[in-house]
Amino acid sequence: MKNDMKDEDVEHVAALLKTMSHPIRMRILCLLQDNELTVGDLRSEVKTSNANVSQHLTILRNKQMIASRKEANYIYNRIADKRILELISTMKNLFCPAK
Repeated sequence: MKNDMKDEDVEHVAALLKTMSHPIRMRILCLLQDNELTVGDLRSEVKTSNANVSQHLTILRNKQMIASRKEANYIYNRIADKRILELISTMKNLFCPAK
């Protein structure tokens, strides 16, 4: 049987999926699909504290999954890697029935 992925690719993808697997981080990524959002915007959507959202954003930023920019007193977060958008879209198509 042919293995199409190198070991380092398998490790990278596994780490990426592990990072995404936390429900709050997955929700944050889903929310960031279409818009840049602040910590406050995200907090109100995921119903947790600013500190908790910030911790999860730090994890996503450290994995280069999201990026941020500062404007006045606000920091706007966005998905940095377009492959994440494709992955979320594929997961929605496969696992979220259309209503």
